[in-house]
Amino acid sequence: MNTVIEAIKQRRSIRRFRPELPKREELDQIIEAGLYAANGMGRQGTITVAVTDKAIRDRLSEANRRIGGWQESFDPFYGAPAILIVLGDKNSYNRVCDGSLVMGNMMLAAHSLGLGSIWINRARQEFEQDEWKDWLKTLGVEGEWEGVGHCAVGYIDGEVPSPAPRRDGRVFWAE
Repeated sequence: MNTVIEAIKQRRSIRRFRPELPKREELDQIIEAGLYAANGMGRQGTITVAVTDKAIRDRLSEANRRIGGWQESFDPFYGAPAILIVLGDKNSYNRVCDGSLVMGNMMLAAHSLGLGSIWINRARQEFEQDEWKDWLKTLGVEGEWEGVGHCAVGYIDGEVPSPAPRRDGRVFWAE
């Protein structure tokens, strides 16, 4: 089977990560894969913010937990030590679609490197808050950005889950 198609079929969302941070080279490769995602009219209207600082990661997790309404002990990033935040330019009509393709590429790249990943929502709500808009400015990010998703990445703690059976009736042909 084609290696790309095999990776697509084998990749799973991981919900248990070891605490050690992936190597910088691994994260760079994952981010680069996201930069090569298809995008509307070639505008490349997304950015990725890589969070490897534990204190910032934990603040982000807490903000995400509050938005999601979970108990204080819950970590919506499932212990992943690296969070790759994808944001889309608010002036780009395709920002969510383009950012979604970035997320997909990054999750496949993580899988190909033997790392686990999971897409975590609520980035839109986080980056509507002044605290996180201001934080982006401290990183040198200018402009108006909408959060698309968090790609939580790390070394898998445990077994990779088995795939759920694919539901029938999801493909239609017009021949």
